[in-house]
Amino acid sequence: MIPIGTSQQSGWMLYKRLLGYVRPHWRAFALAIVGYAIYAASSTALAEMMKRLIDGIQEPDTAFRVFLPMFVIGMFAARGLGTFLGTYFMSDVARNVVHALRCDVFNHMLHLPGRFFDNHSSGHLISRVTYHVEQVTGAATKALTILLREGLFVIGLVTYLLWTNWMLTLLFLTVTPLIAGVVSYASKRFRRISGRIQASMGEVTHVASEALSGYRVVRTHGAEGYEKARFAAASEYNRQQSMKEALTKAVSTPVIQLLVAVALAVLVWLAMSPALMADMTPGEFVAFITAASLMAKPVRQLTEINSEIQKGLAAASELFGLLERPAEPDEGTRDPGRLSGRVAFEGVRFAYGEGQPEVLRGIDLRVAEGEMVAIVGRSGSGKSTLVGLLPRFYRPTAGRVLIDDVPLDDYRLAPLRRQIALVSQQVTLFNASIADNIAYGVPDADPAAIEAAARAAHAHEFIERLPDGYATVVGDNGVMLSGGQRQRLAIARAIFKDAPLLILDEATSALDTESERHIQAALEEVCKGRTTLVIAHRLSTIERADRILVMEQGEIIEQGSHAALLARDGAYAALHRLQFQEADPA
Repeated sequence: MIPIGTSQQSGWMLYKRLLGYVRPHWRAFALAIVGYAIYAASSTALAEMMKRLIDGIQEPDTAFRVFLPMFVIGMFAARGLGTFLGTYFMSDVARNVVHALRCDVFNHMLHLPGRFFDNHSSGHLISRVTYHVEQVTGAATKALTILLREGLFVIGLVTYLLWTNWMLTLLFLTVTPLIAGVVSYASKRFRRISGRIQASMGEVTHVASEALSGYRVVRTHGAEGYEKARFAAASEYNRQQSMKEALTKAVSTPVIQLLVAVALAVLVWLAMSPALMADMTPGEFVAFITAASLMAKPVRQLTEINSEIQKGLAAASELFGLLERPAEPDEGTRDPGRLSGRVAFEGVRFAYGEGQPEVLRGIDLRVAEGEMVAIVGRSGSGKSTLVGLLPRFYRPTAGRVLIDDVPLDDYRLAPLRRQIALVSQQVTLFNASIADNIAYGVPDADPAAIEAAARAAHAHEFIERLPDGYATVVGDNGVMLSGGQRQRLAIARAIFKDAPLLILDEATSALDTESERHIQAALEEVCKGRTTLVIAHRLSTIERADRILVMEQGEIIEQGSHAALLARDGAYAALHRLQFQEADPA
C-alpha cells in the first residue's frame, strides 16, 4: 500500500493552519477565552482569600464577617460562569472546526485523480475521514480547552506570586527549563508513535472492510482463520504502539510533577527563613504557599494534554498532506454543451506510472457520430483503460483524445462527464431507493422519466414485483437484488442520463440468458442516436455492432464488422471459435 503522505510542516505551522479553521468562528472563540480568563482570575483569587482570612482572623470585625462569605460566593459564581462560557463556546468552535475539516478532506478526495484511488484502499481513506479527524478533535477540543483554561490559570498564579514576592517566584521558576526539556522529549516521541497508531488504525479498518464486504468469498474458501489472523496482527500492532504511547505518558507526567514538587519544597524551605518571614505577614506567607501549591494541578494537566496535542498534530499532518495532493487537473475552459459524439484517438499511449509497462501503445482510432464500436480481446489487453480515457479518469502519457474534433483537455471536466454515461462490470448501487439509484445525482427527478428509463432497460417488470416498487431500498450496493437486476438498474441509470456518449464496460457479463435477451433489446434501443463503445467478452452480445476492434497487448490488431472479421480468419475468428466451438460428433 502506497503511503498517502504527510505534510512536511512543523508542529507550530500545523497548529497555525488548524487555527485557520477557527477564524470564521472568532466570536465564539473570543467568548471562550473571556470565560477562561474569568475562571483563571477567580481561581487565583483563592490565594488572596487565604491571605485576607489569615490576616483578618487576628482582628475580626463586622465588615470582615460580611465581606469574606460574599467574597467566597462571588469567587465561585465567577468561576462557574467562566467555566460555562469557556467549555460551551470552545466545544462549539471545536466541533465546527472538525466538521469543516472533515468536509474539506472528503470533498477533496472526491476530486483526486483516478490513480490515487488505484493506489490506496478504501479502508485507509475512510480512516482519514473518521479516525484521523477525531484525533484532531482531541487537539481542538480537550487539548485547547485545557491549554487555555489551565494556561491562563498558571499565568494568573505566576503574576500573583510575582506581585507577592518576586524573588521567591524567580527561584520557583528555575525548574521551568527542566520541565520544558521533559515536555520537548515526550512531544517528539508522542508525535512519532501517534503517526504509527494512525497508520495502524487505517490497516485495521482496511482488513475489516475487506473481510466483511467479501464475507461470501471468505466463507466459501474456509478462510475465516486466515482473516482472523490478519485482523489480529493489525490490531496487535496498534495495541503495541498504543502501549508505547501510554508508557511515555505514564513516565513523563510523574517526572514533571516531581520536579514541581521539589521546586515547591525548596520554596517552602526558603519562605520559612527568618529573614523572609520578617518581611511578610502571616496572610501573605499563606497566600504565597497557597498560590504555589495551586500551580501543581494546572501544570500536571498541561503536561498530560501533550499526548492529545501530538496525536492531533500527527493526524493533522496526514490530513493536510492529503489536502496538499493536487486534485485532478481541470484547465479546460470550453463548455461542451450537447456533444455530437465524434471520438478520435491520435497516437495514444498510456502507462499507469513511471517505469511501468505501457498499457496502450499508439492507438489511432476514429469513431463516427452514432456509431456502435465493440472492443474485444484478452484480459489485460487495455480495453477498459482505453474507454477510461474518455471521461478523463486517466490522461494519456502521449498522444491525444478528441471529442467533436476538440482535444479532451479543452473541455471543462464536470460538463464533459455529464455528456458520458458509463455502465461498468462492477455495478455500484447506493443504499437508497430504486428511483434514487436510477436518477442518481438528480434529487427531484420526474417519476415518469424514471419509469421510462426502467422500462427501456427492461427493469420495470421486476421493480413492480418488489414490496415498495420504485421506493424499495436496495441495501448496501444492491445486496437485495440479483446480479442481472443490478445490471439492469445500472443501464436504466445510463438511459435516464440521456448522454450522447455511452460506454458499456462488460455491461452484460452478470446476466443470465433471459436477462441478456432483455438487455440486448434495451441496448439496441438506447444506442440509437448515441455513440457507443462496448467492451465485451461474450461475443454473442456484439454481433450487431457497426465495427469490432480486437486488442492485444495495448494495440488494435484487427477491426471490421462481425462477418468481415470471421471471413478474415484471424484473432477475432479464433476468439469466436473458442466461445462457440461445438463438440465433435461421436
